[in-house]
Amino acid sequence: MTVLVGYVPSALGEAALRAAIEQARFRDEPVLVVNTSRGDAYVDPRLAQEHDLDRVTRELTAAGVPHSVRQLVRGRDAAEEIVDIVEAEDVSLVVIGIRHRTPVGKLIMGSAAQEILLRVPCPVLAVKVD
Repeated sequence: MTVLVGYVPSALGEAALRAAIEQARFRDEPVLVVNTSRGDAYVDPRLAQEHDLDRVTRELTAAGVPHSVRQLVRGRDAAEEIVDIVEAEDVSLVVIGIRHRTPVGKLIMGSAAQEILLRVPCPVLAVKVD
């Protein structure tokens, strides 16, 4: 079994990573860090840079948590990527960061977090920034 964390290089991603480390220690499971981008914009703030992923790797190593990191840029939504990984692999828990959005914002833009919550067959831990 594995704890999957949807990671973005922001305070939201850091909160999700901390929660995933805590859960992995509690469950005695490895962490799979997933960072995705559609790749359809010149600059995507959700796409982690090499230095971001190096820092994530150092943090997981320092915590003594076995881990792997995947960065996917395949023109798909983050929710689609995470759902597919969960369905294909032995994931016990998905950890995602969530942010406050207005009802109108949710209606217009949708919500990757909502799609993950509704579609994955395992528990989802949704965390907010401290």
